[in-house]
Amino acid sequence: MLPLDFILFLQIIIFLFITPGTPRVVIVSYSMNYGVRNCIWTALGDITANFIQATLVIFVLGTFFLDNPNFLNFFKWIGIIYLLYLAYDVYKSSPKNINSKIITSKNIFSFFKDGFLVAGTSPKAWLFFPLIFPQFIDFNSNYIVQFFILITTYVVLDFLSLIGYALLAQKLILWIKANPKTINTISASVLVVIALIIIVTQQY
Repeated sequence: MLPLDFILFLQIIIFLFITPGTPRVVIVSYSMNYGVRNCIWTALGDITANFIQATLVIFVLGTFFLDNPNFLNFFKWIGIIYLLYLAYDVYKSSPKNINSKIITSKNIFSFFKDGFLVAGTSPKAWLFFPLIFPQFIDFNSNYIVQFFILITTYVVLDFLSLIGYALLAQKLILWIKANPKTINTISASVLVVIALIIIVTQQY
């Protein structure tokens, strides 16, 4: 049995995924600095966090976040601090030479962790899963099957969109070689702006 309004759910998440947000900014920067292959681990970290968030909301927390906004506020500030750290890290990193064989200083766990924490501390994600995600599940029917259909659709499309951004960024690598600090400065600035927007607009 398909979840309620499955097509509408698809339309909503596709719109979310094609809209540049924090995970996409990080992926673009990492693609140019470390290559698409390493971005796979960042994308896996992102969708792992989303899977845990959805599972907690449907099976454990329910309306907890709605009744206890202080917890959302806590995640908000953790996310802001981490965004500012990432902005600094991105700004200081050097775009890789596409002909270079130098091994990156970041390991697999570091790439996974960055994707996991960016998604896991995102206030938008913690609002999407409690407020929107359950609206597409009929809890009077086999909601476990519906949950797995929805979350599988979500994480697969999310992963593909992140890798799509990484591949697109690689198309710009020749331009980046001629402007080595430009993308890092832009990416770091966007991350700082996103953090400021969250501070101003996300009130719980």
